[in-house]
Amino acid sequence: MHSNGTEKRETAILVGVVLPSIASWEIDDSLDELSLLADTAGADVTDRVVQTLATINPATYIGKGKVQELKGLVKMRDADLVIFDDDLAPVQIRNLERQLECKLLDRSGLILDIFAGRAKTAVAKTQVELAQLDYLRTRLTRQWTHLSRQKGGIGTKGPGETQIETDRRLIGHRIAALKERLDKIDRQRTTQRKGRNAYTRVSLVGYTNAGKSTLMNLLAETAVLAENRLFATLDSTTRLATLAPNKQVLLSDTVGFIRKLPHKLIESFKSTLDEVRESDVLIHVVDITHPGYRDQITVVNETLRELGVADKPTLMVFNKIDALAEKGLIKALRSEYPGSAFASGLRGIGLEPLKEKLLGIVEQDFVERVVYIPVTHSRAISRIHEVAEVLEEEYLFAGTEGDGAAIAAVKIRFRISPGHHSRLESDLEKIAISA
Repeated sequence: MHSNGTEKRETAILVGVVLPSIASWEIDDSLDELSLLADTAGADVTDRVVQTLATINPATYIGKGKVQELKGLVKMRDADLVIFDDDLAPVQIRNLERQLECKLLDRSGLILDIFAGRAKTAVAKTQVELAQLDYLRTRLTRQWTHLSRQKGGIGTKGPGETQIETDRRLIGHRIAALKERLDKIDRQRTTQRKGRNAYTRVSLVGYTNAGKSTLMNLLAETAVLAENRLFATLDSTTRLATLAPNKQVLLSDTVGFIRKLPHKLIESFKSTLDEVRESDVLIHVVDITHPGYRDQITVVNETLRELGVADKPTLMVFNKIDALAEKGLIKALRSEYPGSAFASGLRGIGLEPLKEKLLGIVEQDFVERVVYIPVTHSRAISRIHEVAEVLEEEYLFAGTEGDGAAIAAVKIRFRISPGHHSRLESDLEKIAISA
């Protein structure tokens, strides 16, 4: 996706519209994000074109005069593509391509292109292809298609190169095949997750580039790719993280959210986002240094509601405090978001308080038990020490067997996660001695 020194980066012009319901600063912030998306895809933004309208022009998105202005700018800059901040209707794409005579992308098309370049695993590639084909199904007539297939560039990766002129019937067959493949993957992953039920499952969620992968590396002592780019993570990664002795959780890093995230993309990434749906606890990571962090919190919360997981126990973590200029903001946010954590995943600041707060949420469902186990069952005793927090341990005489032989036992009082408790329960019933 990025220029590697041999590929020429494309030049792009961004286009946005200010409607009565939108403040001017909102479009500036949205175009700032669109510029980052373009950079991630491999394009350098030369200009921004913004128009204030009462309503979107159904034929060309922007007004006719603005189209002519944009056309002149494209020629003057010799721009490779024009990127619109909202999704365009097929008729708008056709009309604009006819007048501008250059390659066009809307926000969803750009995000899908980034995903196509970022997808590394077979699962991610399948998910992206499904979303792309669904997106392209209504956009099959592009005037620049033949040229772009020869030149390549942004918006032409993945199935777009080979499927763009394929009729809807064939695309429909391909979509059905991809959905069937993803359903199979989903069933396999469901089976795999059942094998991990003993552990409390925690998912990192948040706006893209909030620092989820960096926190993942810190908490799980792993080496997940973490870079200052949008959508650095597409596939979910799951690792064991130790919060305290004998208290481990399964921690999953997930794809970042973003405003105007294509709905089809959410649907296609169902098997990846199921890690979020099936988690017991969420860690909502917020980039405290971003000027629009409150809007980002809103976007993430809305996406979580769309996924049906907004009611899950959630720890809010304000990340990147080492880069925060206004330190007084932390005090204000502590009051506004009680129980939240403040950390720097990059520098390891606030790690222990973060673990303590997360553990406090995780332990709300822990079970406390007292059992008496014959000392001869050393493996069972060791297992309790491995998966539980032993609060009290006492060796004592627990009676006699039928032949009069003394029975030595261990009284163990411990706290344990529901998952591990359910796995231990059947074994303990067989060997434990009644008090």
